[in-house]
Amino acid sequence: MHIEIDQDRCCASGQCVLTADDIFDQRDEDGVVTLLDDAPDDADARARAEEAAALCPAGAITVRA
Repeated sequence: MHIEIDQDRCCASGQCVLTADDIFDQRDEDGVVTLLDDAPDDADARARAEEAAALCPAGAITVRA
């Protein structure tokens, strides 16, 4: 699995961090998403990353196989 984020699309809602705070974080200055782990390797992490991508109101997160 590989996670990609588009920081230009991010609207800083924080849904990703609420869903998977071990994978996503937000910049202090503007709340834009950052990645803590772009390739988590367990099934639980994949499920949470996919949920975060689905919840993202800006569609700024892509999870690839």
